[in-house]
Amino acid sequence: MLSGFDYGTSNCAIGVINSTTQKAQLLPLENDQNFLPSALYALGRELVCEQVAGNITDQKIQREYLQSRSDNLSAAKQFRRKESIGKDEQSLFFGQQAFDNYFDLPAEGYFVKSPKSFLGASGLRVEHIRFFEDLVTAMMMHVKKRAEAQCQTVLTDTVIGRPVNFQGLNSDENNAQAIAILEVSAQRAGFKSVEFLYEPIAAGLDFERQLKQDKKVLVIDIGGGTSDCAMVCMGPSHRNKADRQNDFIGHSGERIGGNDFDIQIASKALLPLFGMNSYLKSGLPMPTQIFWNAVSTNDVGAQADFNSLQTSLLFERLQIETQEPKLFERFVQMRKHRQNQHVVASAEQAKIQLSEIKKVDVALDYIEAGLASSVTLEAMKDAVRRPLTQMINVVNETIAQAAVKPDLIYITGGSARSPVIRQIITEQVGDIEVVDGDHFGSVANGLTLWANRIFK
Repeated sequence: MLSGFDYGTSNCAIGVINSTTQKAQLLPLENDQNFLPSALYALGRELVCEQVAGNITDQKIQREYLQSRSDNLSAAKQFRRKESIGKDEQSLFFGQQAFDNYFDLPAEGYFVKSPKSFLGASGLRVEHIRFFEDLVTAMMMHVKKRAEAQCQTVLTDTVIGRPVNFQGLNSDENNAQAIAILEVSAQRAGFKSVEFLYEPIAAGLDFERQLKQDKKVLVIDIGGGTSDCAMVCMGPSHRNKADRQNDFIGHSGERIGGNDFDIQIASKALLPLFGMNSYLKSGLPMPTQIFWNAVSTNDVGAQADFNSLQTSLLFERLQIETQEPKLFERFVQMRKHRQNQHVVASAEQAKIQLSEIKKVDVALDYIEAGLASSVTLEAMKDAVRRPLTQMINVVNETIAQAAVKPDLIYITGGSARSPVIRQIITEQVGDIEVVDGDHFGSVANGLTLWANRIFK
């Protein structure tokens, strides 16, 4: 059976064609919700590989995988023995369960949010690529298994969404690397046929069914990790074409999204409580890079630096030299207990709440009893000015490529709900009708429709 798989930075969704209505239908993945947060928590990172090995169903693929991961599998056995983890004990958790386990025991296991953000990173060594393959495969296996339980059939063919660019620099090479990771992961997860489609185009296909006349539509898809844009000729005379290549007259994308908003809010509104922007006894400002590294949870290099021995030594020196020892001690404890992901999650919740209200109090009592920070909508606007500018550059580049003004704008993606984003797009593009899509489901629906067209 065919499917459309939105392996998103923030959430995963998967759809099939309803046999009765012949329309795309998203399948429940967690507590009757059609979306599973893109997060994984393992009792030990060594156990991710073990889970993948035990769930590959194709014998040839499994043999090749076992040969390539022999050292990792041995390490997993040793870890189980050392930590007294039973063979049948659950060792991996996904979605909200992953967040719950991380919040309860941040320093006890391995937590990763939005692994898609890392797939196009430059300079990844073979062992890094293999580990990201394992993370993606484990998540895809979980989603596929949950989806198959809902539709009571095996999903064999899938179209997976992809951003225009996974990374800004060396985009061709990085895109190829990310696509290769996604493809091999999908095959190990059990998909026999795998194709890819640009996410903004997929979102546009979902919207096109509603059009009664032909239009040039600027599709803006702002997700957790990327902002993608496409100018597409849509409508009754286009939607049944077998080849739509000529209908896509402009597209652009940048690795900038909702996660970058969270990072900016965390650093500028929350980290001052941990000593950012304070001063040393010498009168010099506190080094800020260590603070940015802490919350740059979508950057492999930044996270490696933050957890390095060199940073540990720097912390020891700064504890002596800071004018604000109490503030910096919070930062030390946050690092020790691996709560930097939790701080970014708190910033994300503030961002979401500021879509509805103008001020929110962010509780940080998991760091210290009574610790909190107030964040206003104006402060958020100021904090996210840089990523907003990059998003608008993507929109302007797409319009320039197409060399036409759009008839209307279709906005989708979880981060597109923010009034801050909506306002700046309207200001930049002008007096053009803006239509909101299904912010979480449009890409998965479009991928499913495309799968029905190419695999049918």
